[in-house]
Amino acid sequence: MDPKIEKMKKIRLLFVCLGNICRSPAAEGIMRRIVEKNDLQDIIEVDSAGTSGWHEEELPDERMRSHGEKRGYDFCSRARKFRKSDLDDFDYIIVMDDSNYNNVKSMASTSEQVNKIHMMANYSLQYSYYDHIPDPYYGGSSGFELVLDLLEDACEGLLQAIKKDCSLF
Repeated sequence: MDPKIEKMKKIRLLFVCLGNICRSPAAEGIMRRIVEKNDLQDIIEVDSAGTSGWHEEELPDERMRSHGEKRGYDFCSRARKFRKSDLDDFDYIIVMDDSNYNNVKSMASTSEQVNKIHMMANYSLQYSYYDHIPDPYYGGSSGFELVLDLLEDACEGLLQAIKKDCSLF
């Protein structure tokens, strides 16, 4: 491993949606796969949380897991609620929509914490006409497929941004 990389502090990513059972665990699973594919698991750590605690300790929504499995993903993280301490513990806090952004931002107490909060759709490479990642929970199969398409694209864009921000290559 490159000595420069070996000495780096781990870059910590947290994906956030409302319940932590659809979008954010899917983003976590997709990003984890991309990180592993690029052999960056020693540098980048990935987690997810929800702004509500409604589903704490539950697996991701069965429909999201099923759609993810068809693409070779294993979405198996357990839901947890976003904590104020996450604003200090993570380097990038990636939210799925404006409501998530406002909820997380309301917990921030410094400009440094606010600057860590980013919209997932802002990292999109192919789907830049989306300003948020829609919640598929109340929709059908096509909504879950769209979310996976959007997340796969934005996760690739996020990795490019991290590499640039941190001078990784």
